[in-house]
Amino acid sequence: MSWEGRRVFVTGATGLVGSWLCRSLVDQGAHIVVLVRDWDPKSEFIRSGTIQKCSVVSGFLEDYGTLERALSENEIDTVFHLGAQAIVGTGFRSPLATFESNIRGSYNLLEACRVHQGLVQRVVIASSDKAYGEAAVLPYTEDMPANGRHPYDVSKSCTDLLALTYAHTYGMPVAVARCGNIYGGGDLNWSRIVPGTIRSALEGKAPVLRSDGTFTRDYLFVDDVVDAYLALGESVQKSGVRGEAFNFSPERPYTVLDIVRQILELVGRTDLEPVILAEAKAEIRDQYLDASKARKVLGWHPRHSLPVGLERSLDWYRSFFGPVT
Repeated sequence: MSWEGRRVFVTGATGLVGSWLCRSLVDQGAHIVVLVRDWDPKSEFIRSGTIQKCSVVSGFLEDYGTLERALSENEIDTVFHLGAQAIVGTGFRSPLATFESNIRGSYNLLEACRVHQGLVQRVVIASSDKAYGEAAVLPYTEDMPANGRHPYDVSKSCTDLLALTYAHTYGMPVAVARCGNIYGGGDLNWSRIVPGTIRSALEGKAPVLRSDGTFTRDYLFVDDVVDAYLALGESVQKSGVRGEAFNFSPERPYTVLDIVRQILELVGRTDLEPVILAEAKAEIRDQYLDASKARKVLGWHPRHSLPVGLERSLDWYRSFFGPVT
């Protein structure tokens, strides 16, 4: 399928994945409409100039009328729903705001898509491994239930259930993408381990870890996530994809300390010793995904190893921060 001339609505365009997804779609000739809540000039979407090549709808996911109008007036045929409160710690501190954005925002958008089924031909919902909750057996496979327990995790579990409800009840072309820890240039959430460690190392400061450093995750480079979302969007109307969830992962878990040490080595600051706070709250200790379904059904596989992804990320942050004094 070609994205040339497609009319695409993207929520969460100013975020890490949204910035690079919109750039890829623009490069492929799609007409992009984005929902923007707050103006952040440091967002890669804005500072790169991608926003100048998109139509902008100002508003909130919690406002159904704005979403319905955006789809109708712009004759949208494809929706990528990336907009969410995406920080676990923020979810712990502010569960109501997280539920409003992630749950209400998702059913508002899905309902607007249902109302305009004559227009909307494909819907991709960006989810997370957090939707599975904590499991005794790893890696997560798609036949495991959505079983979140903490606020952010529950918000993703609910979003997934809502998405699949609209697919199975109303026959809508909806599919869910679940990824582990996404990293790459443009992530300005410094509480996350990759951008936080890179910033600390470039400033000559010891990186600070909220956990004890032994928590395990899989880490997926943002370009591979963009590939995953596009592959899902291209196939979502097909049998075996519509109404399904797909895991996307390099299938190689690392501890937090593994990641920190690799970054410090890349920066050339192995003299910096991480500060371990061991005070993480509402976070699952071990999570990683099985991506065999995505490989088999979608033909997707990650193109970037962790060292390559971290090096490309580091290049972006060096450019972002400029010369270190």
